[in-house]
This record gives sequence, structure tokens and C-alpha cells, in this order.
Amino acid sequence: TIDSNSLQVSLFTPANAVIGHYTLKIKISRDQGQSVTYPLGNFILLFNPWSAEDDVYLPSEILLQEYIMKDYGFVYKGRESFVTSWPWNYGQFEEDIIDICFEILNKSLYFLKNPSKDYSQRNDVVYVCRVMSAMINSNDDSGVLQGNWGEDYSKGVSPLEWNGSVAILRQWSARGGQPVKYGQCWVFASVMCTVMRCLGVPTRVVSNFHSAHNMDGNLTIDTYYDQNAEMLPSEKQDKIWNFHVWNECWMIRKDLPPGYNGWQVLDPTPQQTSSGLFCCGPASVRAIKEGEVHLAYDTPFVYAEVNADEVIWLLRDGKAQEILAHNTSSIGKEISTKMVGSDQRQDITGSYKYPEGSPEERSVFMKASRKMLRPKRASSLLLDLLGSRVFEDQPVQLQLHLARMPVWGQDVPLTLHVWRVPERAHPRGPIRLVVRFCAQPLLHGGGTRKPLWRQMVHLSLDVGKEIQWPLLLPYNNYRNKLTDEKLIRVSGIAEVEETGRSMLVLKDLSLEPPLLSIEVSERAEVGNILRVHITLTNTLMVALNNCTMVLEGSGLINGQIVKDLGTLMAGHTIRIQVDFYPIKTGPRQLQVLISSNEVKEIKGYKDIFVAAATAS
Repeated sequence: TIDSNSLQVSLFTPANAVIGHYTLKIKISRDQGQSVTYPLGNFILLFNPWSAEDDVYLPSEILLQEYIMKDYGFVYKGRESFVTSWPWNYGQFEEDIIDICFEILNKSLYFLKNPSKDYSQRNDVVYVCRVMSAMINSNDDSGVLQGNWGEDYSKGVSPLEWNGSVAILRQWSARGGQPVKYGQCWVFASVMCTVMRCLGVPTRVVSNFHSAHNMDGNLTIDTYYDQNAEMLPSEKQDKIWNFHVWNECWMIRKDLPPGYNGWQVLDPTPQQTSSGLFCCGPASVRAIKEGEVHLAYDTPFVYAEVNADEVIWLLRDGKAQEILAHNTSSIGKEISTKMVGSDQRQDITGSYKYPEGSPEERSVFMKASRKMLRPKRASSLLLDLLGSRVFEDQPVQLQLHLARMPVWGQDVPLTLHVWRVPERAHPRGPIRLVVRFCAQPLLHGGGTRKPLWRQMVHLSLDVGKEIQWPLLLPYNNYRNKLTDEKLIRVSGIAEVEETGRSMLVLKDLSLEPPLLSIEVSERAEVGNILRVHITLTNTLMVALNNCTMVLEGSGLINGQIVKDLGTLMAGHTIRIQVDFYPIKTGPRQLQVLISSNEVKEIKGYKDIFVAAATAS
């Protein structure tokens, strides 16, 4: 439209346009054929999930508000019987983050090898997702994060001490693409969520508990214990993570047969290569549920993460002598993501597999295992197991229970519950058991360290009898012996003296750090001072040394607020006052992290609604 002094122009970009930076120019030609070109300005074109023509179209405003616009969320960690939520600041709308996202694309090996070909494929969300999955880790390239699953974080930041993605992305950019130290799965996935939401792709963070890392593709993970109940290191690379975190991105899959659109798994944690680079996905969640493991990309690997079988062996004299358990349903538990429009957790296990033990689940499992094993066709321990009756009826059942929630820095009381199973044959007299217990520090990757506690119990169990036997794991046994994540595996092997048969009982403990509370007294308004009080009581039997507090929250604080708190003695309480000026209106989340030499992560959060400034 034109009036006397202005020209208004509307542009409609095609849905298959390449994302990136564009310059808009106007060319004015005169009658004599002379022309002058004026630059009008620059703009950035992103994927558009509001457009029905776009491959990332998501036809729900409620879902778009959650998976594109929400700049904070939660990551779920811990173990399947005790899932904990960690607040995370995605901050995709913070100043400079969008530029850093394109900087990441421009440092990828695909771009460096052939820039024009890479640019031409940036209209393909599948392609962009694969590039980003490779670039969030630094294994092959100048990626954003360097992984570290050891214990020495002295040359960087412990993965447990990050509050959000913004500080990580800014550090990577400021240092010219030097990988940021350090990340583990939840850090990789959370940073990927920031980047993909920023580029216009609906994205969420997903946690899988008891997650298999299956390297040989035979769909079984073997673990080993000796007669003293000590979990032994495996020579195989297969392992079971306590939990593993990845992303789901929403898109149409034009490269797959019909029916596989929707959520797709992308995993930026470097576990194995895909087409020569450390990346994973997009793998259709629907294809995983139906066992269609031949469909691109990396579907067999993700299928195994949620569906592999676990076989636990008893080793005698260094040889696998006896199968203690064949668990068909222990892997892929409590698959979780943040609920839409709520701080609650949503269990999405049903979108990855049919109910455990159902005919559909076993049928899909057999279909997937046949497809995955076809190239090898060597004898598969798994298929042999499935075809044979491995176990006779167990004469007794054992369970380990916690008397109360275990807190780091205190003794851990446990109860062994043992009961006699009714026998079909004529019942014998008492059964005598010797139960050997062992507690080991449990690593996030599923391995263990040397034992820190052992105990042996002799029991006699008559027909129809139950026993509750108390056990105590003293604080002094595990003090200074755990990793930063404060995880312990307690295992017991019961041997029936009359028959020599063995049974296994397991309990994984995550020891809770002290709790902090956050209070906001006033109404929050943009530009007006907001006073926050943070209270922490040291419930441990030891002092917390070199305490540091970090506050973060997009729209509340520009960057971070860092305070040194010194030493907090055992049993003492500290109350800290922090003042800041909120920047943006709407629902916001304040993340608080207090770390010390003894406990790396004492976390808390507070949802704060920021109103517009009232006129004075």
C-alpha cells in the first residue's frame, strides 16, 4: 500500500526457505534506466511452527507456548523409584543467543567442508537437527560442551553446577568456539533444547531411567556379581545408566513412510557415532514403539535404550556360573518430561513402548531383535534365553526397604524383608540362608567402585514365615567415598545352604542434600526492586566449606548473581537476602544453586510472576 510519503510491503517467505540471516534491499529505477539500491535492514528467518506449510508445524497454541516460548523448565534425574526435578534456565530469548545458534551451525564440520551445500540444506529440519546433535558435544569438532564422566572437574565446572544454558553458550562463543568444560547428558540435552527452541523447532527434554547403552546390538545387557555380592566391572562396553537424558523435537518426516511424524528423539550426548560423527537421531518415537528399527536415524540404538533385557550373572572363580536374574522389564522406566503448563512431571513411557509384559510388547521386542540380529546371525544369548526356561521357582523372596529417606551425612537404616514362598511339592523343614551384603559407590554411567561396607547375615526360615532384619550403613563408611551425585548400590546375595542356589536383592540409594527455601515477599514488577530471602539449614554431621551461591533466571536477572557464603557449620542456618530488578513481564523462574566442597548441588527454584510496572 502507498500513501504520499510511505510504501508498505508485506513479505511471505516460502516454507522451504533456508533459515538464517537475510538482508532486505530496495532497488529504485529511474526513467533513464539508472537505478540505486538501498539496504533497508537485516532479518533472521527461523522455522515457523505456527505455519501449516512448515515441517515443524504444531497445531496447538498451548503446546507452542510450552515447547517454543517457555524459557525455563525441569530436568528429571535420580532413579526410577525416586525421581527428582532440577530447574533449568533455557533462556532462548536472551540477547545474543540467536546469533550464537547460527555461530554453532557455522562451526560444524558440514559447513567447514562445503559451506554452500550446508547452507542449501538449512531448510531441512532433519538435517539441522543432526548437525546440532553433533555440535552440542565436542567429540569431533569445536562443539559446545566437553563431556566428563570422571571425577576431576578442576579444569572446568562440574556438570552438576550449571543452572542453565545461557552461561554455557556465551562462554563457548566468547572463547571462539573452545568447548566448555564440562557436560553430562542432562547438560547436553538442556543446551540442545535452548538452541532448537531458539531456531523455531518445538523441543522438550526427556529423561529415561535405567537406560541401556547397548554397543553390540544384541539387545541384552550383561552385569556380573561375585559370591560376596560385589558388582564387578564388565569387559564389555554395554552398561546401564541410572538415568539418561535426551531431546524430542516435533517435525514431519518426509524421509520416512507415512505414520512416523511427530516427536523424534535427538541425543547430543556422545555415546556412539552415526554416519561417522558423534550424533544421534532424529529417531521416530512411533518407530521405536513399533520396533521398526530399520528406519533412520539411529533407531536401533534408541530402541535398546528403552527396551533391552538385563541379564545378571553370578561369577565363581572368574566364570559366569549362574543366572541370578533375567529382567525383561527393568530397562526403560519412568520416561519423563515436564508437563505442559505445569511444574509437574509427565510419564511418557507409553509413547515409547507397550505395557511391560503385554503380548504386544514382547511381540515388538522379538520383531526388533530379529531385525537387529539378522546381519550377525551368530548365536544370541538373548534368543537362547527367551526360548528356554531359565529359572525354577525360587524358594524364598527377598526385598530391601529404606526405613526413611536417606540424607547425605547421616547413617542409612535399611530393612531386609525375607519370606518363604509356598512350594508345590511337600514343604520341607526350615531353609537356612546365608546373605552376604555389599555397598558400593554407584557411578552415573552404571558402574561401581570398590565396596565401602560389607555384612553377612545367617537366617533360618520355616514354612509360611517372614523375617524383617534391620541393617545399618554408617555415615563414616561412605564419607569421602562417593561421587558428587551421592549414589550407593546395596546388593545382597542369598545362598540356600541345603541346595547351593543363589538369589540376588538390590537397592539403589540416592542420598538427598539439605533443602533450601526461597521466599519472595513483595509483588514482582518490571524495573522495581524485588527482595528475595534464601534459607539453608545444614542438616549434616559435618560443616559445608567454601559455599558459593549462584542465582539465575531469564527475565529476572541479566546473567548471574554470584555470592561467596563461606563456611556453614553442622546444624547451623544461613539466611541470605538478594535484591534485583526484574526485566520482563510474565511467568518467570528463579534458579538457586548453593555448592560446597562437601555437596556440589543444593538446588531450589521459585516461580515468580512479573507484572508490568505500575504508573507512579
